Amino acid sequence: MSALEETLQLKAGETILIQGGAGGVAGFAIQLARHIGARVITTASAANHDYVRGLGADEIIDYNARDFTQVVKSCDAVFDTVGGEVAQKSFAVLKPGGRAAFIASGAQAPKPMRSDVASLRPPVGRARRHMERIAQLYEAGAIHPPEVKLYRLAQAADAHRLSEGRHFRGKLVFQIR
Repeated sequence: MSALEETLQLKAGETILIQGGAGGVAGFAIQLARHIGARVITTASAANHDYVRGLGADEIIDYNARDFTQVVKSCDAVFDTVGGEVAQKSFAVLKPGGRAAFIASGAQAPKPMRSDVASLRPPVGRARRHMERIAQLYEAGAIHPPEVKLYRLAQAADAHRLSEGRHFRGKLVFQIR
């Protein structure tokens, strides 16, 4: 919420690349960007294409088959939930004056190799107004919850391995009782 609306200040008619579209945060971002009126491009494995299309993605790049920098050009914004090499490569798809927000690259946003783009780190704090806005969007039918994979607490190691692999859909949730 804060990354797209406040940090990137995404507007209707703009194009955004959302890295890691099948993840819970990116999946929400796809829905929110679509609600704002942006054109949404995302990266996802082939197995997740139908899922992210259902969230509202206009264009999907299979990161296992294609280098997104060879396909995507002139984006107004990038929202990166992947980090690492993907984060640094994300600057290549921005048009001059473009902006990128990073949540998987540590406490500081990565430094771009270009001087004509902005590299931003959204605040990590939580605010009641964000939760109220999410509730309003949900009640209006503009967004829906991500796919959820439930784990018992005894399966914490399995859930952690899946999370570390960074190739899962939606959110991982522990069922305590």
